[in-house]
Amino acid sequence: MKKHIYPKLVALFLLASNLHSQEFNLSTFLIPQELSKNANAIIRNVIANKKKNQDKVMQFTADFYSRGLYKIKNAPKKILGRSLGDLGGGLDSTRSGIVYLSETFSKISHQKPNKFKEHIVASKVSGSDNGVSFNRAEDVNFNLYKNTVEIGNEIISPIANYAFGYYNYKLVGSFYEGNQLINKIAIQPKRKNDRVFSGHIYIVEDDWALYGTDIAVTGAQVNLPMIDKLHFKQSFNKSTKTNAWIVISQTIDFKIGMFGININGRFSSAYTNYNFNPQFTETTFGKEVLSFEKNATKKDTTYWNKLRPIPLTTEEVKDYVIKDSIKVVRKSKKYLDSIDAINNKLSWSFPLTGYNYRNSYEKWSLNIDSPIENLNFNTVQGWNSTLGLNYFKRLNEQGKWINFGANVNYGFSEKKWRTTAFFSYKWNNISRPILRISGGVTTSQFNANSPISELDNTIASVFRERNYMKIYDKTFARVSFSREVTNGIRLNSSLEFANRKPLFNTTDYVMFPQKNVEYTSNNPLDPTNFTSSFTAHSMWKFNIGARLRFGSKYLSYPNSKFTISNPKYPSLYVGYRKTFGGSNNEIGSDLFYTTLNQNISLSNWGQFKYLVNGGMFAKENQDIPFIDYVHFNGNRYILTSSLNTIGNFDSLDYYSMSTNSNFAQVHTEHNFKGFILNKIPLLNKLNFHTVIGAKGLFTNKKPYTELSFGLDNIGWGKWRFLRVDFVQSNFNGQKENRVLFGLSLFD
Repeated sequence: MKKHIYPKLVALFLLASNLHSQEFNLSTFLIPQELSKNANAIIRNVIANKKKNQDKVMQFTADFYSRGLYKIKNAPKKILGRSLGDLGGGLDSTRSGIVYLSETFSKISHQKPNKFKEHIVASKVSGSDNGVSFNRAEDVNFNLYKNTVEIGNEIISPIANYAFGYYNYKLVGSFYEGNQLINKIAIQPKRKNDRVFSGHIYIVEDDWALYGTDIAVTGAQVNLPMIDKLHFKQSFNKSTKTNAWIVISQTIDFKIGMFGININGRFSSAYTNYNFNPQFTETTFGKEVLSFEKNATKKDTTYWNKLRPIPLTTEEVKDYVIKDSIKVVRKSKKYLDSIDAINNKLSWSFPLTGYNYRNSYEKWSLNIDSPIENLNFNTVQGWNSTLGLNYFKRLNEQGKWINFGANVNYGFSEKKWRTTAFFSYKWNNISRPILRISGGVTTSQFNANSPISELDNTIASVFRERNYMKIYDKTFARVSFSREVTNGIRLNSSLEFANRKPLFNTTDYVMFPQKNVEYTSNNPLDPTNFTSSFTAHSMWKFNIGARLRFGSKYLSYPNSKFTISNPKYPSLYVGYRKTFGGSNNEIGSDLFYTTLNQNISLSNWGQFKYLVNGGMFAKENQDIPFIDYVHFNGNRYILTSSLNTIGNFDSLDYYSMSTNSNFAQVHTEHNFKGFILNKIPLLNKLNFHTVIGAKGLFTNKKPYTELSFGLDNIGWGKWRFLRVDFVQSNFNGQKENRVLFGLSLFD
């Protein structure tokens, strides 16, 4: 199972791992070249014996303890104008202190090759009422015997089969553990920005097994620039029952710095009570990989003091005491009402930021959108804005809530009001059933996926006189429902009735007129036709579909369930759409469609993505409305935020390939994550990532294709959000070359 760094950082935490200090130095007897040769020989022996050492333990059960700690220093009072508050009450007068402290104790079971199960017996979070920690044993199972370790990126192990292409080794000392000789080996990257560790590993002579690790990797290497460094320590003990060296403790220290926030943290874990001969049955392992014991969050202080393998520090004890006291106060109606009274004051900045009224004790809030923030421009409505009202109430701790509201839009050039309203209801956080009812009058893009954002269209229109967005008027009523029917299969459905009317340009306003450029009409089929479009009509539309996540498993928390995908398998969506019962019965259609997509980690070669989508109409009907054609996500912007969206084309006209016949599209992209450029002198200092892509679209017209070459991770220091792509498209022998710039945030 692929592990992501963000859930680990939401839980990154303590345990000291002292590698033995009885150390004497061999370097006084060996010259540097011999030290290097000896280290290389040791590493070769370790690599040669990896399988034998791993096969000594085919299955086990164990007790697992973890502790997570976040500490902040000199926290700012605000970030981007938003108040940080006191971060749970753990800050002192200098706005420094513990902002997160959690512990878990669980029973884990493992069977090779990849069966894993965890049952949490006790869990607590300082200052939290529910006490549910998201620490997971599988998330911190950093096994260096594998060729790569997943930490945001695939980091190459210092004992990978191909490690000599990435590391230099040096024997810096040795010491004895009983009668076992332990070699301390320094590991150094051959190239600075390779996805590798630096530091020291400790190897048991003759057994050629890991005895300990003391290694680090930078945020740039794991592609998480807000992190300065991740520092890993592991300790192993020899089991007399299996003659194997097994991990007994691990710590991960980290430092995060961005927007004036500096956080130091540690995630620590300890493994005890190993059983290497468990009596597993066919039902031991299933799709549930994490579960909670009843009352796991209710264990008292005496219980925790008995089971902790490492006592709390004085600072941690104080944090629990303070925040447990604060928690009681901050749950009271008096306190919550006093905080709300301060936060609910209407500010002069309301037109810019909107307004939020909250009743924390009753668990409801009312939000009014900013009319200025929602201001945008299109050639049909001119400058227009939406005033939104949104009410949300949480009904229980199991995920039940209601949400309803309304939006009022006015176009200043069109001089027309449009109003919509909606109601949503969710039952729980297990199967997550959601009912949504909506209706009113609105404008909608011909492509219901809305490939053009209002902001992008405003900028392109006002500054460059290009009105790519094409919209029509829709008066509608819609009901939709979705839920997970079984683990890994989520069903969704909707039924809509709509009156659809054409719209026409009402303004040609532009701030900076362009030479030889004029606005096109609002007719996507004929940009020169400003007076006619499609014929107004009404239509029913029914959608039903299911997403299947093959090989998926799930995590069971006290009040929620989370499905986790298996990266070895793709995700499949199968859907059916029927339009019927309109003002003209001859314009209905039946469409069957499917999408297959997957992200594949290729170890040190980077990451490969693909998306394949296709569909067919049950019968050919050339008279269906253009709105009901299949449309594809094109792009005509030079500056875009969609370069890293696998299902989009980078150079396609928005409606030039829309079809009412069978279709297929293929999107592929490979990000080498530094595999190529990090090996080229001078260029490797930039830490850019090479990206290549190929896309194709196949309809009843000639095929459309795109080939692209790009650079990702462009920037400086921690600010590496830019991506540049050269794209060549080809349609019917006509080629177009474009250079695109876009944001690629933590892709």
